[in-house]
Parts: sequence; C-alpha cells; structure tokens
Amino acid sequence: ENLPLPANVHTEAVQAALAKYKERKMPMPSKRRSVLVHSSVETYTPPVINLFCLAGVPVNSRVSSKIQQLLNTLKRPKRPPLKEFFVDDFEELLEVQRPDPNQPKPEGNQMNVLKGEPLGVVTNWPPSLLAALQRWGTTQPKAPCLTALDTTGKAIYTLTYGKLWSRSLKLAYTLLNKLTTKNEPLLKPGDRVALVFPNSDPVMFMVAFYGCLLAEVIPVPIEVPLTRKDAGSQQIGFLLGSCGVTLALTTDACQKGLPKAQTGEVVTFKGWPRLIWFVIDGKHLAKPTKDWHPQVRDASAEIAYIEYKTSKEGSTVGITISHASMLAHCHALTQACGYSEAETLTNVLDFKRDAGLWHGVLTSVMNRMHVISIPYALMKVNPLSWIQKVCSYKARVALVKSRDMHWSLLAQRDQRDVSLSSLRMLIVADGANPWSISSCDAFLNVFQSRGLRPEVICPCASSSEALTVAIRRPPELGGPPPGKAVLSMNCLSFGVIRVDTEEKLSVLTVQDVGQIMPGANVCVVKVDGTPYLCKADEVGEICVNSGATGMAYFGLLGITRNVFEAIPVTAAGVPVSDQPFTRTGLLGFVGPDYLVFVVGKLDGLMTVSGRRHNADDVVATALAVEPMKFVYRGRIAVFSVTVLHDDRIVLVAEQRPDASEEDSFQWMSRVLQAIDSIHQVGVYCLALVPANTLPKAPLGGIHISETKQRFLEGALHPCNVLMCPHTCVTNLPKPRQKQPDVGPASMIVGNLVAGKRIAQASGRDVTQLEDNDQARKFLYLADVLQWRAQTTPDHPLFLLLNSKGTVASTASCIQLHKRAERVAVALMEKGRLNVGDHVALVYPPGVDLIATFYGCLYAGCIPITVRPPHPQNLATTLPTVKMIVEVSKSACILTTQAIMKLLKSKEAATAVDIKTWPTILDTDDMPKKKLASIFRPTSPDMLAYLDFSVSTTGILAGVKMSHAATSALCRSIKLQCELYPSRQIAICLDPYCGLGFALWCLCSVYSGHQSILVPPLELESNVSLWLSAVSQYKVRVTFCSYSVMEMCTKGLGTQTDVLRVINLSCVRTCMVVAEERPRITLTQSFSKLFKDLGLSARAVSTTFGCRVNVAVCLQPNRLGKLAEQGTAGPDPTTVYVDMRALRHDRVRLVERGSPHSLPLMESGKILPGVKVIIAHTETKGPLGDSHLGEIWVSSPHNATGYYTVYGEEALHADHFTARLSFGDTQTVWARTGYLGFLRRTELTDASGERHDALYVVGSLDETLELRGMRYHPIDIETSVIRAHKSIAECAVFTWTNLLVVVVELEGSEQEALDLVALVTNVVLEEHYLIVGVVVIVDPGVIPINSRGEKQRMHLRDGFLADQLDPIYVAYNM
Repeated sequence: ENLPLPANVHTEAVQAALAKYKERKMPMPSKRRSVLVHSSVETYTPPVINLFCLAGVPVNSRVSSKIQQLLNTLKRPKRPPLKEFFVDDFEELLEVQRPDPNQPKPEGNQMNVLKGEPLGVVTNWPPSLLAALQRWGTTQPKAPCLTALDTTGKAIYTLTYGKLWSRSLKLAYTLLNKLTTKNEPLLKPGDRVALVFPNSDPVMFMVAFYGCLLAEVIPVPIEVPLTRKDAGSQQIGFLLGSCGVTLALTTDACQKGLPKAQTGEVVTFKGWPRLIWFVIDGKHLAKPTKDWHPQVRDASAEIAYIEYKTSKEGSTVGITISHASMLAHCHALTQACGYSEAETLTNVLDFKRDAGLWHGVLTSVMNRMHVISIPYALMKVNPLSWIQKVCSYKARVALVKSRDMHWSLLAQRDQRDVSLSSLRMLIVADGANPWSISSCDAFLNVFQSRGLRPEVICPCASSSEALTVAIRRPPELGGPPPGKAVLSMNCLSFGVIRVDTEEKLSVLTVQDVGQIMPGANVCVVKVDGTPYLCKADEVGEICVNSGATGMAYFGLLGITRNVFEAIPVTAAGVPVSDQPFTRTGLLGFVGPDYLVFVVGKLDGLMTVSGRRHNADDVVATALAVEPMKFVYRGRIAVFSVTVLHDDRIVLVAEQRPDASEEDSFQWMSRVLQAIDSIHQVGVYCLALVPANTLPKAPLGGIHISETKQRFLEGALHPCNVLMCPHTCVTNLPKPRQKQPDVGPASMIVGNLVAGKRIAQASGRDVTQLEDNDQARKFLYLADVLQWRAQTTPDHPLFLLLNSKGTVASTASCIQLHKRAERVAVALMEKGRLNVGDHVALVYPPGVDLIATFYGCLYAGCIPITVRPPHPQNLATTLPTVKMIVEVSKSACILTTQAIMKLLKSKEAATAVDIKTWPTILDTDDMPKKKLASIFRPTSPDMLAYLDFSVSTTGILAGVKMSHAATSALCRSIKLQCELYPSRQIAICLDPYCGLGFALWCLCSVYSGHQSILVPPLELESNVSLWLSAVSQYKVRVTFCSYSVMEMCTKGLGTQTDVLRVINLSCVRTCMVVAEERPRITLTQSFSKLFKDLGLSARAVSTTFGCRVNVAVCLQPNRLGKLAEQGTAGPDPTTVYVDMRALRHDRVRLVERGSPHSLPLMESGKILPGVKVIIAHTETKGPLGDSHLGEIWVSSPHNATGYYTVYGEEALHADHFTARLSFGDTQTVWARTGYLGFLRRTELTDASGERHDALYVVGSLDETLELRGMRYHPIDIETSVIRAHKSIAECAVFTWTNLLVVVVELEGSEQEALDLVALVTNVVLEEHYLIVGVVVIVDPGVIPINSRGEKQRMHLRDGFLADQLDPIYVAYNM
C-alpha cells in the first residue's frame, strides 16, 4: 500500500500548484531528542532583574530566530479578507462570514424525480431468498456455491448448495430446540443474534446467516473483537445491547482466539452486554428429527437481518433490512448486472456487509452462482491474487474496491501470465469515491493489454441505508457510454456544478456511477433543512424510493424518520410523491444521459466558513504531494473539529520510521500549501503519528471517528505537529480600539447620572477606637520590647518548631531583649557601624532573625531581612542575595557561621564576586555585654527598616518603612485580629518581606501574643507539620501562604494515619497571605478536604497586600461571643463576573455557571485606618461602584517610597504620592499596581454601615495587552490546565505580540505533542486568542517564588535564552 501512485490528473495539478509557492521558511518545531524522560530537571530560575536595569532580550538565540521566521510567515495576508471596522461593543461578537456577493449560485431548472427502468417479470422467480436456497439445495445439491481460499491462495473448501442447505437446517434446528435456559428455549422468532466470523471464513458465515434466517431469528453480523479495546468496539457493544442480543455465533478457531477471563469464558468486552458464545462447527450441531421442517415463508416486511454502520461521530447504528427488501434488492441487482445461473464471481470485499454481502452471499444464492471469496490476508501477501483467480476460474464478474486495483498495479512482475478476457463486469464498489477514477484509469492502462475491455469497468454507488443506489451497466445490457466530468473545486464548495476546462489546478475529475437501479425513483435534495428539490446544476443529497432499501435504524425512531421517511418537496413546497424517500448520505447530481455522479459523502463533509469540503478530496490532495517517501498511502485521516463555532480541518497521517524530522516537516508544509492552493481552505492541524498507531477499521483503512476521538482527548501521541490557527481562524472578534478618552470629570458626571456612587471604602477609623492598648504609649517598636521585658519578662513571645514538630527554640520578652542588646554591641564594636547604616540579615527562619532585627533597631541601624542562599542551588539563589546586599547599600552582613562559610566558599565564587562582600559577622557566639544606651530615633518619620522583595515580573523592589508606619501597621493588625498577650497564633509563612515579615518580627512584640513559628521549608520533609501544630496548640488564628495550602492539599489528601490525630475545630480563622487575586479553587478544595477534621467552612479567608502597603485587607472570622457583640465583619462574598467584559476593563456581574463567568472572592476586610479608592488607570480619575480600575490606598502604614541605588525615584514617585485628577484632589494615595473594583454589598459591617467589598483582579504589570484587550495570565492558565489531565502547571507570556504558552507535562513524553492542539483549542474557545508558541517542559521548570506565585518574566527570559530544555516547542502558523 506504500508504492508510488500511478501518475494521474490530481498529482500533476498538485505539483503545478506547489511550483507557484516560493520556498518560504517556516519555523520547524524544536524537539528534545531524548526518549527517556529526565528524572529531575533543576528548576531554572534566572537571576533577578533590578528595578531600573531591565535586561534586554537576547536576539541571537535559536528561539528568537524561529519566532522571527514565524512572524515573517504570519505577515502574509489571510484569506478571506476581513473588512476592518471596529465596534467597542460589550459583547465581543465573533465574525459571521458574510456570503461573498460574487460566489457562484445554481442557475438551472428544478430537477424532476428520475424513474428507473421497471423491474422485469421473471417466470420462475422464487417467492423468497430461502425458497431459492431450498430449491438449489434440493435440486442441484452438487453445484458449487462458495470456494474459500487460504493465505497462500489455495482453495481449502468448496461449499455446495446441498451442503449449505443441510448445514443451515441443522443450525436452525439446534438454535430452536437445543439451546435452553432455565428449561425455556433461549431463542424465539424475531430475536437478534450476533454473527462473529473472521474474514477468512466465509463458509461458516454463510451457514450461520442462512441458519438464522431459517430459524426466523435476525442475524447481526459484526467484526471479530480482537482485544478489549478495539477501535469502535465499545460502540458495537452498545448496538448489541440496544438490539437485545444475548447469543453470539462463531467458529471453533475464532472462539479459541478470543481473549478469555480467568474462568476460561470469553471476556465481556468494554461496553458489551453479557453474551453466550455458541460454536457452530458440525460436531456441536444436532441432526433435525424426521418430523421437523422449517417454515420457508414468502418474503414479508419482517426484519431479515441488521447491518451495522458507524457514523461520522463514531456512534454505531443498526440498519434493518426486511425479507421483502432483501428479495427486491437481489432482483434489482440480478437485472442490473445481468447475472445468470451458475456464473462465477470473485469477491475481494467483506462478505459481512455492503456490496460483499449483497453480491457474494445473497444475490449469488438467488442465481445459483459460484463465488470465489478472497480473504484480506491473502490480498496483503499477494495483491495480484484476485486477478489470478479471475484468470484460473474464468470468472465472469469480479467485485473489488479501487484499493484492490491500486495494489495489483504495484505487483507488476507477475502480471505477464494473467488474462482478464473472461470478465464481463468488474464492479468497483467504491466507485463513488473521488479517487477511484484514477485507480480505474491506471488499471485499464496496464491491463488492457491483458484482455481487459474498457467497458467492463462498472463503478457503483451504494449506502448502508439505501443499499445499491446506481451501477454502471455493461454495454450488452444497453447502458449509455461512460461519462466524465471535470468540475471546478471552488464552485463545488458552494454546492454548484460548473464544468471547468481552463483552471487545471483546482478541479475535481469524477466518473459516473451509472444509472439508477431498476424499480427505483431518485431525486436530489438540499442537504440541510427541508428536503427541497435541487436545481439541475446544484449538488445535493441523493434520495431513493424503492422496495429495495433499508427500513429503519433499529430502535431509533427520531433519526429513522429523518432518513428513511424523507418527503422531498418542490420549491413551492408540494411533495413530489406520496411515497417516502430514503436519504443515501451521498452528495451528487444527475448528469447527461441520466447518469448519476457522486462528489462526496455526507459523512466526510466539512463546512468551513460556509463552504463545503469533502474529506476524501483533501486526502487525495495530500496523497498527491510525493507522499510515498514520508507517509503511508492508505493511512491518512481527514476530519473536522469544531473550534470557535466553525469546522476546522485536521489531517493525521502515519509517518514512515525512516523519514527524518526535516523531511516530514517539509512534507507537512507542502501539504498545507497544496490544500490551500487547490481547495482554498486552511488546515487547522496537521499531525504525523508513528507507523501503525492509528486505530484501524476492521479490514484495513483508518477508523476515522476513533482517530478524531483520540485527537480531542489528547490520546493520539503524534511525533510531529503543525498547527495553523493564524491562517484558519478568521472569525475572531474585531480587535478593540480604544475610544477617544472620556475625561475624569465626564466620568463622575456619568456616574452621578447613572445613580452610581464613587467607589471608595475604608476600614474602621483608628482614632475613634479606644482600646486598652498600652503599646500605643510608645512611638517606637524598640521601646515596646523594652517595656515588655520589664513588665512581663518571662512572657513567652515565640516558639519555633522543627520538621519533627518539636520546639527548636523559644524566646520570652527578656530573652529577646537581651539577645538584641548583644547584637547591638557586636554591631558597634565588631562591625564599627554608625547610626543609620544598613545591615543585611541573612538567616534561616528562626528566633535569631527576630533578635538581630531588634538588635539593629537598638543600635540605630537599618535592618534588611534576606533569604539565605540555597546550598544546593547557589548558582541561581546567591546572585539574588548579592544583589539585595548591593542595592540596599548594606554596610554589614549578619548571619550564622554556616552561612558565613557558604558566602565565602569556592562554590560561591563561581556564582558571584565574593571579594566584594561587605563585613560579615556571625552572631552564633556573642559576648554577654550590656548596651550602654539604646538608640532612640529623633522623629517617627525616620527609616525603621527596608523591605525587599522580588515581584513576579522579576523586578527587585525595596520599600522604605518609617517608625511611624511600622507602629501603625502593628496597631492596625492588632485591632483587626484582636491580638492580646493571652492569644496564640500560628504562622506558616516566610519571614523575609511583606506581611509575612510583619507577622514574624513585628506583631508579637507589639501586641504581646505568642507566635508559633512554622518555617514553610520544613513542610517539604513533613507536610503535616503546620496543621499538626495548629491542632496540638489549639490555635484559633493562623496564617499561611498559597504554596503551603497547596502542599497540604496535594500532600495530605492520602495520609490518613497522620490526619487521624489532627483536629481543626479550634480554628476560627485561617488567613492566606497573598499579593494576588484570591485562588478560589485552592481555598475551596482545602476547606473541603479538611472539613472532616473539624475545619469550619467559614474559617478560610484571604488577605491582600502589595509593595506600597503590605496589609490592605485581612479577614479575621469571629465566631461565638464576639460575633454577637457586633464586632464581626460579614463573611467574604464571592461574585461572578463576565470574563469577556473584564478584557475590556469592565465589570459585568453574571449568574454563577453562566458561560464565560469567572468567580472572584473578596480579598478580606479593609484594615482600620486604611482607605481605598478605585482610579482610572490612564486619566487617574475616580471610578464608580463596580468599575474596574487601579486600587489606590491611603493609610498611616503605607510605605514611604522605593529605596533605589540610582535615585531614580522620580520614575515611580507617583506610586507613593498620587493624587486624583478630579474630585478629591487633596488626599495623597499610593498606587498598588493592582486592578480591582469595589462593590457595596447588601451586608452590614460592625458599625451598621453597608459593607464595601474589595475584589482584586490582578497585577497590572502582569497583564497581557492582546488584540487591544487586557488579559490576566491566570485566566488563560486556568483554561489550559483544564485541557488535559497531564498538564501539571502552565504559564503564559507574550513575545512580540505572540502569546506563548508554557505547559509542564506530568506524564510520558509521548503525550507531549497531544497537548499542542488541546492548548490551542481551549485558548481559542474561551479567550478568543490565537496561541503563537506552545512550549512543553518537564515538571518544575516554571519558576515559582516563595509566595507560590509564578515568575513569568523569568520564564520568558529563560525561554528566549534557550535555557528551558523543552520537550517540544511548536510554532503555530
């Protein structure tokens, strides 16, 4: 099946079409060569970028040049041209293809119903098929009926008519009398029975078929199931179940080959009903008693047999054929083919169904013919075998498919000795296929010299529903000469027939399939909707009305009416006949001489942008692109999938093992160009799979619906993929153009007119809150610590747990104070530091970090907490430490002995310049010295500490916190969470920046509560550490990060023994500290998972902070007494917004579960003293309630500015000192850099006011501007992660207007390429975006920071610098 195609019209056309294309460089996908999956790839984390020296992007990398090629290719204009006009409407409307005014339209007259010749009257015609069998079996018992061959071509057995009759009788008798269950006969007339016979055993099949008819049970012939997972086998099972089949007939050999269960019985196949298997070999059959005679009735309307058919979607239906139809069909075929008694016929087709059954099992018996059955296995070994049999048996008729003709041409060596002069008819069963004509022509070319007469070739058209529709008659039966039509492919796609002689490139050459059957009426109707008659030059569906069609789809009334009871009507709506017609599923027209032409099948129809394309035509074009070198000829599947409301064409082919990557890619590019040129349609996805991996149809060929199913499920495992969404998807919404800006004043007026309030909200007023807060008396945190050391010296403040859950160290007020003093002495004496010097604290999470922080305050130095470098990962973590030390201008580093060694080690020297470290002091053994005097700042506005953090976009930013802001922050948190010395809280956060730092180092000293410290790093060796601690200490308030929550959700779900001892009913509130939109799915699954351990459904809530203000919202839940006193805030609310509106910077609230809805959870209750307003990102004017804008915040604990080296504060000054451009222009605000909105809820807060909820949508820095709209990466990523079970994580970013999607594959590398199409589909469907590049990487490659946030910019730099070692990179065309 793999040798060159004989040259034909189509190949020449394709070669000519390709010659038009200049060589265009398309970027080839990059693929990792490894077969083995890497066991663990070190997570790639590039160095941090400083805030003010953003790295340029390397342009010389391999990736950059490929992207450049991609961009160059995409610059080509798309077809069809879109009229560019923009509507900034709310709904993004998908483009609807407007019909082209110049498209061809049918102009002919309405066709009439075509009448076939009448069925002739035959004198001694039997009243039924069984009557014919009885007649021949008794009067001509020695006449040969069927000869079976083995795989060498030897005749192994000839069944005579006598034997067929006697063995069928025996079987009928056995079925009716010998099979019982619970003393009842197993079968009664009309029951359905499965026939399971291999293609190599036509004899047994014939006995079984006629035996069933004699027993008046209904045979349902099906394929032999080979494994539990055959393609389409489940659907066959569904058919058997719906037909109520309980018995399967088979042969001894076949039964032995079926897969068995342990009991030795045949397994129940997936989706199949339980079957009794009965072997019909002679020894199992009983001889009928003398008095038993079968009833040989006249043909009636009762069901004779059921033929299965698999639809385009893969569902399998059973078509019922009545005894009368079976008889009428045999009659019509006998007349059309001029069959006579004792003629010999060779049959290569499947005898279980379709033409193989009609000619080779039914009509042959009617006429006492001799059939030579040629098994598929023999054809595979010797493709010439059928021709040799025609020659040796002097057969008059041969029944073949165009594939068999094609194969026989390839075996030219042995053609010399054969002669085909005995043939009067060579029936081509798939003559309706568009490529059968080239096989017919080529075959005639070679075999005319071997006695084959041209008029002998008789293509026919048939369908499972209407049986034979048309067949070309041999001239001696008076048929007209054969016809050929050369049609314009473009006009055909509009359903119009135009003969085309000029344009050689895109034409379809079709042959006629002869005249319609005797006794039939035929018409052509419109494909969709009401069956109106077509015009003479219009393509439609062929419909047949005759006594020889199928009756129904078994058990399916609805679709039966549609197909078997169609009533064609004229343009005026008048029915053309009082008889119903059967739709054949064939698309075609009636040409001159009343010849029928078929141009396609409904099953292979793909309607793209309103034009129809036929899958078989597209296959033919692909095959004509010199395929033999790269792919197997018979192994190409073309189908369409619906993406974004239109059909998209997918082509899958099997790649030869010896084809190189480059060759295959070249072939794929040429196929795309050929299809584009000839069909003027784009291919959405072209995939090559390894040889022999596509699901096979029973007798060769590809199981299309199963292939499509695998493609959509991501189970095809291609080895090469080329997707072309840029060229195919032409119905995207118009890119949005910004409207001329509405000024801030008009906005306010607009809001007033609309009755909307300005969006602003605030926490409780701090000045109004009188609390017995002793700490308020002190301006500075250092003073508070001294006061506590004096008044409650032994009160425990900190408890640090190690990974075993035991207490590693503790600190009371006096211990902390004394350690701080020692640190201060060391700084002054050993470090020789002055007041105002900056000190970097490089410690693992622990009490040392806290003590050295206060030591710095005591000495008047400015502390900066820094995460220590990771000893196993110095190359990526040490540069960050070095950079913070340099950027913060630290004069000294305080650390432990172990870390000090590491900073000066040889390994460190390879990552950074270790000679330029400032003074490094270790605090492990400090002398016990008393401090002469503790430093007191001269003003509360003096700097207290610097807070450095790396943003997700890879920017290192340090903010300045004054003493006043520090105290205000502690007070605000104390009031919100009601923290007192009698309280205990558990903290599982990193202590280096933001709210995590404040909770570790500041709050306990200020409020006096005890903090149980759980370093998140310890969870890596003991995932239950945090929750066990919460349970053991009966903690009511606890804080964690999303990464901790995720570790617990993923890691603890299965550890039931650990969970038994954990009780979380003590927890009133568990707050997730975050600088992002709340992750609802994670918090919900956490709550759900730990609900059974007593965790209250209301306990989990989120917080929000950012660089300019580390604590904007906290949501402590208050249960019990306090709630009754009214200090409780309402529970956090969730709203659903329309994701499409969000892209347009609008908030549109929708119902839960409506399409495109996105749940957003309120970020917590605004802290006391904090005011929030929503401002327009560009005009800086105030926005109304439920409008999306930037969140601005004003509060006593705002940071005072960025701390930078280059003094470029001007650039970002307005981050901290912004003012509204309209309205309240006096208040000074800090810009958070986050988009969000405020919404007044129906709930009331503690003061009785309506509660204003703040919803954070996402960071402005992270958003992607695409097609004039604003996208949040997390929304695209969420869709992608849902696309396939093997996608563990995903991150997106843009590069030169292309959307790049990086997915981590958790699974075998063979699944990698399955993801390309699924990712592209889901992003198109849900976000109306075309993915430019899909990068598939190993788990753990997407860098994630300690807060559990993805660092997309790091990833982007790593990708562009070729550092990700991807499994596969696909560049979508």
